[in-house]
This record gives sequence, C-alpha cells and structure tokens, in this order.
Amino acid sequence: MSKIILQVEDLHSFFFTRRGVVKAVDGVSFYVREGETFGLVGESACGKTVTALSILRLLPEPAGRIVEGKVILDGTNLLELDKEEMRKYRGRIISMILQDPMTSLNPVYTIGDQIGEAMRLHQGLQGEMVEQEVISALRLLNIPSPETLLRQYPFQLSGGMRQRVAGAIAMSCHPRLLIADEPTTALDATIQAQYMALFKDIQKKTNVAIIYITHDFGVIAQMCHRVAVMYAGKIVETATTREIFKTPKHPYTSALMNSVPRLDHKDERLYSIKGQPPSLRDLPPGCRFFPRCPVAEDICRQQEPAEKEITEGHFVSCWKVK
Repeated sequence: MSKIILQVEDLHSFFFTRRGVVKAVDGVSFYVREGETFGLVGESACGKTVTALSILRLLPEPAGRIVEGKVILDGTNLLELDKEEMRKYRGRIISMILQDPMTSLNPVYTIGDQIGEAMRLHQGLQGEMVEQEVISALRLLNIPSPETLLRQYPFQLSGGMRQRVAGAIAMSCHPRLLIADEPTTALDATIQAQYMALFKDIQKKTNVAIIYITHDFGVIAQMCHRVAVMYAGKIVETATTREIFKTPKHPYTSALMNSVPRLDHKDERLYSIKGQPPSLRDLPPGCRFFPRCPVAEDICRQQEPAEKEITEGHFVSCWKVK
C-alpha cells in the first residue's frame, strides 16, 4: 500500500461568537495515502469545509480557532508551524480548489496572472518562464488555446472553464495533496462527468492525493477510494467506497444513500431525512443523530457512541452496531 501523506488526529475547530461556541469540527480523525482520493460526504454545514480550512489553517480569525488536534503532513505537524512557515506549504505542497469559482477568481487580474502568482512565490519564476509554466498548467487541465486564455479575464469565461482555471491554480506548483471542495457543484451533468474524469487522469499522471468534499454519493461512487461520512461536526462512519455502498452501517449513511434518486426505482415520492441537523451551539446529549434516527434507543439519547472497527478499515460510531 502507498504511504500515508496526511494524518488528521482528533481535530477540534470552534467558532467563538457572541451567542456561544460553535463546535464546527469536534474530534475528527482520518488519514489520506499518496495517489488516493478520500471523500468527505455529508449534509451542508456538517463541517466538511471547516475541516479543509483547518488543514490549511485558513479559518477566519479571530472567531475561528483550532483548539486541539494534530494535522501531520509528511511527518510535520502543520499546527505547530508559524505563519511564515505555513505559507511555504500552501500552494506548493498542499492546495485547495475553492467551492465557488465564480467568486474565488479575482475579476481584475488575468488568468495568467492568477495562475502564475503561486509559481512566482514558491518557485521563484519570472517573465517568460512563468508564462510557459502557466500554459503547461492549463494544458494539464485540458483547456484549449491556453496561449490566448491566459490573457483573458474571468468574466470572459464560462462557468465550466472558470472551474478548470481554479483547478489549474491549485495544481500550478504540483502539490502532493489537493483538497477539492465541491468542485462540480455549479456544473451541468455532462461537464461534471468530464471534470471528474479529468481529476482521475491528473491523479494518474501526478500521483497527487485528493480530499474530495461533496454531499453527493453519486460523485463519491465515481471518484473516491475511501470515504468518511460527517454529521454535526463528527465523522460517524469511515470505510472503503465499495464497503460503504455494499454494507452501510450507520443509520445516517443509509439515509443519505436512500436520498439519492435511482432510475431502477419508481417511487412516487423521493426519500428525505426527517428533521434538521442540530445546532452546533447547542448539541443534544448522546448521539447527535438520534433526534432524526429511525432506530434510536434510550442509550442513544444518553451517551455518545464510541468509534468501533467492525471490519478492517471500517469504523462506525453507533450503538446499534455490534
């Protein structure tokens, strides 16, 4: 098996607000191997993006703070680095495709300037060398006519093309770990399929490790080797993608999968999970999913379940799983 490149251990990231402490990430642990795509899946506001921003140490300060845990990248705990040392990692060793390319690209700079910024900063390139590397980065993302596109501005590009440019920026310095935060959300089905195929092709060429954040189990099935299911700031189940689809153990995982429309089922009404996720400022005692769980028992209301390994590499936090 390939070596572990990233190890996240007992990560706690909170937001300290006037109304109370928001426990956005509350004890998250996982690892990612070289050349692997690791999926983080769950409903909106479950902590996926905050987990990614915590790894990069980009939480909005002063409200957002990492209060506990370790983020070990290639043997280095990123949480122990000072700000200057951390800047050397961002973009060069670890990079992120932000969720919305429509707003993450700067409208007053050309595509070439925005992709070349990381190359100038981390690789010390200047002038024509930057332009050639920018063209290479655009070609890696299968962007046509890169010599012309690098002189254009974001408003001149379609949504799908902007999404590829965001990917080119993230890959410009050939990072070892790439975080993709719902990179296909704004794309139609055809372009989405092309973009995911492009990710797989890039991974084969570069052996980059990918953390793929999504709320779509259909995307997980196509993209990921392993997957962690998040709910209310915690990971409730982790396994290989094959194992998750074959034998989901946590009731929340099963509910998410049942929410995906299927062409071989003619249901009059699509399945939905009843209720709403709990407030991260006022979490219920016991299991966080029990107010919405169809199989909850008394112990679920009283004690939080510990994580247990039911088969090799398959971890679940649920009282119903023996």
